[in-house]
Amino acid sequence: MQITLAPFRVRPSPAEANADGLLATGGARVVLGGDADEDGLARSIVPGPSTLFGPRGACLAGASGPLFVCDTGHHRLLIWSRTPRSDHAPADLVIGQPDFSREGRNAKGEVGSTTLNMPTGVCAADGVLAVADAWNHRVLIWRGYPETSNRPADVVLGQADFGGGLANRGLSQARADTLNWCYGVAIVEGRLVVADTGNRRVLVWHGVPRSNGEPADLVLGQADFTTRDDNGGAATGDAGMRWPHAIAVADGLILISDAGNNRIMGWRGWPNANGAPCDLVLGQADVAANDHNRAAYAPSAVAMNMPYGLGVLGERLIVADTANSRLVGYDLATLATGAAATRLAAQPTFADKGDNRWKPATRDSLCWPFAMMACGETLVISDTGNNRVLLWDAAP
Repeated sequence: MQITLAPFRVRPSPAEANADGLLATGGARVVLGGDADEDGLARSIVPGPSTLFGPRGACLAGASGPLFVCDTGHHRLLIWSRTPRSDHAPADLVIGQPDFSREGRNAKGEVGSTTLNMPTGVCAADGVLAVADAWNHRVLIWRGYPETSNRPADVVLGQADFGGGLANRGLSQARADTLNWCYGVAIVEGRLVVADTGNRRVLVWHGVPRSNGEPADLVLGQADFTTRDDNGGAATGDAGMRWPHAIAVADGLILISDAGNNRIMGWRGWPNANGAPCDLVLGQADVAANDHNRAAYAPSAVAMNMPYGLGVLGERLIVADTANSRLVGYDLATLATGAAATRLAAQPTFADKGDNRWKPATRDSLCWPFAMMACGETLVISDTGNNRVLLWDAAP
């Protein structure tokens, strides 16, 4: 006799059961990529203009586009010149590969100004495009959005020139002008901010650099530019980090996802000193705690498990609670250490988790979402485990 066990589930509290919806019911209005169609039939992830493999970053430069997607597993950046309006719409441009049918790290050649190796973060603002080219340990910058495939980048950071691809430029320690597995990038309020994940720190340039290899002006997560230890070489606290991944800014708050400590760190205003302590944390009861889901099996409205992505949608902070395969929303006006999320997407209640709710993927489910960004009332979600990007509108 065969016995099938249902997934273990903790009964939610009344507050958790009554969480308000974060995104529109019915799910995403546009699905790009994906490894299955609406009928559950398998779709190929072989590289092409409409396929994706583990995308870890995406952003809209404006309501009408362009849309940029880090097609991480195919080692390329895909560009839609206009915001897609239909499922599986093909991209218009590609950077990182000779054509849409090719894949491979650095196009199976040498590192250069048009190659990519596990691109994971992307941002676009004021005509400037920046891509975190993680496994080449660099950030590429284009001034003016590319309008042709494989337009070379204008500036490289983390390396002395476009031919470099070693962690920390091959040095034994970090510096203000080196990077190591940089996974996140943001352009906010005129600043360039990079999650230098492998060095357990976040670097800030007070302006978007115009020349190769420019050093950062500020470091968070470490006391100086040369240290690269977990949590700044100390116990978990209010200054160190373990696996920072994304950056968001809203209402004077500087927010960083500290995935390895299962929390979000927040500063009330831009820090002006290296290693400045944060003012609040979300996902933990205090700055000393670091367990996933606050040491429980099931998630809750106050706990997280490897939160990688951040976004701001209206008056809410949105967190991609990656290992719980859900998005949670916080009211910006009431953010404080240990605050509870008030909005939820992709799971029935705050006590639920599971890739696609332990079922086949649907338009309103997620599997290990790594990143998201908001453009107006639309959230652009890198639904990494489902090999797709979702354009999902906010709830009314």
